Amino acid sequence: MSKPLVAIVGRPNVGKSMLFNKLVGQRLSIVEDTPGVTRDRLYAVCEWCGRQFDIVDTGGIEPNTDSEILAFMREQAQIAINAADVIVLVTDIRTGVTAADKEVANMLKRSRKPVVLAVNKADSTGAADPALYEFYELGLGDPIAVSAIHGHGTGDLLDECVFHFPDETEEENDGDVISVAVIGKPNVGKSSLINQILGEKRVIVSDVAGTTRDAVDSLVENKYGRYNFIDTAGIRRKSKVEERVEKFSVMRAQLAIERADVCLIMIDGRDGVTEQDTKIAGLAHEAGKASVVIVNKWDLVDKETGTMEKMRKDIMRDLSFMSYAPILFISALTGQRIERVFELVNFVNDQTNMRITTGMLNDVLADAQARVQPPTDKGRRLKIYYMTQTGIKPPNFVVFCNKKELFHFSYQRYLENQIRAVFGLEGTPIRLVIRQKGDTE
Repeated sequence: MSKPLVAIVGRPNVGKSMLFNKLVGQRLSIVEDTPGVTRDRLYAVCEWCGRQFDIVDTGGIEPNTDSEILAFMREQAQIAINAADVIVLVTDIRTGVTAADKEVANMLKRSRKPVVLAVNKADSTGAADPALYEFYELGLGDPIAVSAIHGHGTGDLLDECVFHFPDETEEENDGDVISVAVIGKPNVGKSSLINQILGEKRVIVSDVAGTTRDAVDSLVENKYGRYNFIDTAGIRRKSKVEERVEKFSVMRAQLAIERADVCLIMIDGRDGVTEQDTKIAGLAHEAGKASVVIVNKWDLVDKETGTMEKMRKDIMRDLSFMSYAPILFISALTGQRIERVFELVNFVNDQTNMRITTGMLNDVLADAQARVQPPTDKGRRLKIYYMTQTGIKPPNFVVFCNKKELFHFSYQRYLENQIRAVFGLEGTPIRLVIRQKGDTE
């Protein structure tokens, strides 16, 4: 059985995201005084009284609105409510009970789920603010005064949530879940791919660039395995990053890359590899992540004989620093080749976790040196003593030699190519660390 799910809901700008961050102990959700900043559902794991549970932050619910984005947010919040075991309704003690609060409360009562009423921004300590009692009129039981800024009342809030959890059962083991970050510039179809994989409108899809601002997690289990897909905000050129919120989104996408096992680098098949695509791919490469290049919108590309092969060569040229990454042509809209995504994710994840014995590595090293002699400089020749693997994700190799300065980059690249030729290691970077005899580091 999966962990219990707590959904944090409420009208815009009552402090849901700040409360979410306080409860999980990290700054995961973007916090800004602009209504509508949190657009998608954002998940995290929380623990209280020995119980682990998932907690989800939602966009603010505007019961009656003509705004397309706000309507999407309301739809996303409703999906979270339907999936939740316990719902936390966040209100604002400073504004008192509003008509929107009453409408949201009525919507939650119709869900027949346990609802915990949190009255936020009760920042002062001591006797309860008399304004707290006004919230009884929502008909949701005893209101709990909390301060998302200072943390007051959050223990009482979590106690009440845990009280409503289903009986504890043996939790699923998440050790075999592969985390997959879907990255790319805005509007290349990242959210559409996630929705196609999930078969539900999990992430807001809109032609407005920048619709996804947070990194959003989606758990998937199918015949290929178990996955956590992270849909990230599109990474723009810095010159176009004007809003403070947009800067947070770029940072969040970079953090998503850091916690991923595999990165899907999405590019638009109509545009080919742009300068921005190169920079985004570089982030995954520098982070040492196994990667697959996904060419999306292939159904919209005018094709003739050899179009795919020409595009493949262009990508390998423009992303020459990560020529190890397999390339897949898909359509997130029609579902073309979507199942192949899972196969490639599994493949590159296996590759980045590969371990090679020291004996096998040194056989390759001896053969490589016999084929191409190590370089010399002013009569001094590089001597390579042995090589060993020190880590995975990505595979890390330490090479011991007599003089580091003699170990030219070109010979390092040659050794890397020899390792790949024998062991594969497709889809993953390789890290070579050069150590001089006598080094203690």
